[in-house]
Amino acid sequence: MEQGYARITVCFEAPFWIGVLEREWGGTLEVCKIVFGAEPRDYEVYVFLMSHWRELRFSPPVTGVRRAEAANPKRARRKAGQQLRGGVGTRAQQAIALQREQNKRKRREDRRRRDEAEEARRFQLRRQKKKEKHRGR
Repeated sequence: MEQGYARITVCFEAPFWIGVLEREWGGTLEVCKIVFGAEPRDYEVYVFLMSHWRELRFSPPVTGVRRAEAANPKRARRKAGQQLRGGVGTRAQQAIALQREQNKRKRREDRRRRDEAEEARRFQLRRQKKKEKHRGR
C-alpha cells in the first residue's frame, strides 16, 4: 500500500507570510505556494485549506527518492529542529520554480495570441476605412 503525505510550512518572506504546501504521493512531489499576507493563525490556515483545497494549483510532479525515516531518536530530534529553523525544502523550491516557469510560458503565449488578434483587428479596420474612402472611384 502506497502512502502519501501533505505538509504545510508557513514562513515570512518579506513583506508577506506565505505557506508552502508539499504533497507527496507515489514518489513524486507537488508543491503549492499560498500567500497569506498578515500572519495567519493555526485555525485560519486550517479553515483556508479546508475551504480552498480543490482550488489550489500545484506544481507539476517532481520525482525524487524519499529516504526511509531513521529510527535514531537523536537524529529525529535534530531533524525536527531543522524543520523548525529551516523552511521550504530544496525539492519544493525546484517545484515552485518549475510552476513559475510554466505560468510564465502560458502568460507569454496568451499575450502573443491576444496581440496578434488585436493587430489583425486593427488591420481589418484600416482596410475597411480605405474602402470607405475610395468608394466612389
